[in-house]
Amino acid sequence: MKIRVLGCAGALAAGYRTTSFLLDDDVLIDAGSGVAELTVEAMAKVDHILVTHSHLDHVLAIGLLADTVQRRRAQAGRPPVKVHALRETLEALRAHVFNGVIWPDFTRLPSTDRPALTFHEFAVGDRLDLGDGRRIEVLSAAHTVPAVGFAVDGGALGHWVFTGDTGPNPALWQRLSEIKVAHLVIECAFGDDECGLAGISKHLCPTTLRDELAKLDGSIDVHITHIKPGEREAVMEAVMALRTTHRLSALENFQEFTLA
Repeated sequence: MKIRVLGCAGALAAGYRTTSFLLDDDVLIDAGSGVAELTVEAMAKVDHILVTHSHLDHVLAIGLLADTVQRRRAQAGRPPVKVHALRETLEALRAHVFNGVIWPDFTRLPSTDRPALTFHEFAVGDRLDLGDGRRIEVLSAAHTVPAVGFAVDGGALGHWVFTGDTGPNPALWQRLSEIKVAHLVIECAFGDDECGLAGISKHLCPTTLRDELAKLDGSIDVHITHIKPGEREAVMEAVMALRTTHRLSALENFQEFTLA
């Protein structure tokens, strides 16, 4: 079981893609512009898309992927791509993306009986079984819209955890204290000079990141994501100056994690 980073930036620029991870070759965790790093053949292998929340930088490639691969998957007899998310996220996608105005409704196209996409609701605390021993728990997140994170069960190696977009969130750390964490991918969207804005938008800055990480015991590999292009150096300088027992580094495009 492998996870590859397709995109991890907080906004767009040349060489920067927004959030998306590929689990093995058939599961996307978020579908930001990082999906464009995949070939058409690789996109056509995707059977599941797990969505943390409805913001554009995490969902913009869902409709584009559906349009790109629906004919190829239909000709191969492949089923619709399953989009898994909170009820509120699925409702937002229906109302604001797949509404026939922003994008065609690929939950009804090319036909209602053989659509390109199907929507599947989950809730915080659910444990998703995606086959081949792949189990993913839906974690709490605290953002401006309903949101979640994910914990991918790596067996004896521990869990690969992605917080999604989140501000301070006691429920997350309570749950992480109950499982073995091998890798923690956590956002730090703003520098300390914009901590006020981070609080309003329910993101983290280095100071609040420090306070959050203090709630996690041990020494964990912590990978910082969702930094805006042009601010990476300054944010990471502040992050690396934090006093913590954890091992901190910036998440990199195409970085790979090997799990059980």
